[in-house]
Amino acid sequence: MFLAEESTAAVVRFHGFDIFMLLFTLIIFIAFVRLLMARPRKNLFAIGFTAVSLILFLVVDYIMIFKVWMG
Repeated sequence: MFLAEESTAAVVRFHGFDIFMLLFTLIIFIAFVRLLMARPRKNLFAIGFTAVSLILFLVVDYIMIFKVWMG
């Protein structure tokens, strides 16, 4: 019985929160592009913070897709 539960849990690789992670990454990317396209003055702190957040989310998405989904 325990082996059947473990094998069933191992098959489920996709979670509902994964969609939110991808959407958050897309929103952060759009915000990063808009910050870079700002004309009069650029907020360097906001650009740096968004760049670090985007890199972090891209790394997490890479791990989520290629390590967990693809197995």
